Amino acid sequence: MRSVALLMHDEMSVLDYSVACWVWGADRSRAGVPRFDLRLCSADGAPVTMEPAALVRAAHTLDGLADADLIVIPGAGIPREPLDGRLADALRAAADRGTDIAALCSGAFVLAAAGLLDGRRATTHWLLAGRLAEAHPEVTVDPGALFVEDRGIWTSAGATAGIDLCLHLVRLAHGVNVANTIARHLVAAGHRDGAQAQYVARPVPAPGSAAPDIAATQAWALERLDQSLTVADLAAHARTSPRTFARHFADYTGTTPAQWLLHARIARAQQLLESTTLPIDQVAARCGFGVTALLRRHFARLIGTSPGRYRRLYGH
Repeated sequence: MRSVALLMHDEMSVLDYSVACWVWGADRSRAGVPRFDLRLCSADGAPVTMEPAALVRAAHTLDGLADADLIVIPGAGIPREPLDGRLADALRAAADRGTDIAALCSGAFVLAAAGLLDGRRATTHWLLAGRLAEAHPEVTVDPGALFVEDRGIWTSAGATAGIDLCLHLVRLAHGVNVANTIARHLVAAGHRDGAQAQYVARPVPAPGSAAPDIAATQAWALERLDQSLTVADLAAHARTSPRTFARHFADYTGTTPAQWLLHARIARAQQLLESTTLPIDQVAARCGFGVTALLRRHFARLIGTSPGRYRRLYGH
């Protein structure tokens, strides 16, 4: 994935536009990140207004979408329909070619208006999920997911979930090390677990409360992934009961301690497969899976391929 077309439309979000530009538009070749061809495309190549208070010039017309590896659609503060027929035609033609298309936040409304979400699962910002479901009942809206893929069409929740999706697309195409390098430059998490629910307003622990320091325990666990850690071990480090720890952990991360551990082990396996020639059984041991079969099963379920094939694709 080297050519990325950013489909610009009036009143698109400055933040969504910036996310795509920072992920694919910055030159990080000195850090080992490949150069991307980021194309700013609009109908007729005309300048596009952004919210709040900005104007951006397009370097390409909609022809820039024709041979792109990926098309990215920023959201808009207030999704508007009907969609410009030229944009809808260009998107449908790209989908027919098999081009991956990713909509950030309310960009899902653009895809829905083009008919590309019909019969598909999708997500958007939790504040807009009900509106999307009502306006497009043929779409299966998941209001909880950070991002969703359905047959080459990607949608994401709010702005920071757009970062998650963009980094995930980089990870799929170029491997975890490239994605993590970009994430470090953005001071963003290379991968986040959980769902949108973790970002909905909720009470926070009062200063001086007995709530455990979840971040400190996560850092402690990441240094010991080769060990057979349990929720009880994490709770012991946090100096609280397993039940209390699990409750606070879910409030803090939006997922369970066990699921977080599993994803952390898989991420470590990806790093080792990309950067070392360790045999698969040693990779499994260093990631805390113990036996190779367990690594293979979870790796296939979460990554969609085998550890061996992943190494052949992304190993150095």
